[in-house]
Amino acid sequence: MDYGFKGKVALVTGTGSQIGIGKGAALALAKEGCDVISVDLDFEGATQTANEVKALGRKAMAAKVDVANRPEVVEAVKSALQEFGKIDILVNSAGLAAGGGPFVNQEEKYWQKDMAVNVFGTMNCVQAVIPGMIERKYGKIVNFSSISGRLGLPVSYAAAKGAIIAATRGWATELGPSGINVNAIAPGTVLTKFHRGGQGPTPEMLERMIASVPLRRVQTVEDVANTVAFLASDASCNITGQCIQVDSGRVMP
Repeated sequence: MDYGFKGKVALVTGTGSQIGIGKGAALALAKEGCDVISVDLDFEGATQTANEVKALGRKAMAAKVDVANRPEVVEAVKSALQEFGKIDILVNSAGLAAGGGPFVNQEEKYWQKDMAVNVFGTMNCVQAVIPGMIERKYGKIVNFSSISGRLGLPVSYAAAKGAIIAATRGWATELGPSGINVNAIAPGTVLTKFHRGGQGPTPEMLERMIASVPLRRVQTVEDVANTVAFLASDASCNITGQCIQVDSGRVMP
């Protein structure tokens, strides 16, 4: 399928991890013709991702940004607009799970961290890019929730990811008349280092996860990145306000 990305510009957050969803999304879009702004707190990783985009024949720039820091987000978007002239697509893949154990003993700082990055980070990026999208009457925004946002655990992370589902619906409603599609993706277990504080799932964890889902497989980065490409394209022009599960059937809303 030709997604029609030639000449389009995508800003993708969370691109620092070299085995993560953000990088996977950036490369998937670049392979289809997008130029990419690669954004992460890990500037070295974001730069490496940008270099791989360039190796695919697309334009790219990297920016060191803490998405929870509003001025940094605004400055990065300003620089991107100076470089590329527009931002057609925003992919909000930056996120974290703060941890802190069961709620009964969980300190407030873990809630603050989950909300700061997952909720306010997403909000900061959306609010920074939409003026240009509204002006041009065109835009595609892909947010990231999680199956935790459906299932409720761990509580602070799930609350943040549940908020993304609600905000996605609200933004889709407000921005739809301006030609902007806003959707979210809720991945299940993905083969990255997101779990266990960056170590990834153990073989035993993987075995249990695989046995618990109808398709008997976990998600690859490419599975999620392909969904990003679809939602960022005009092939999904009549889809908005939705949260797409990419979870091998783990949650069936």
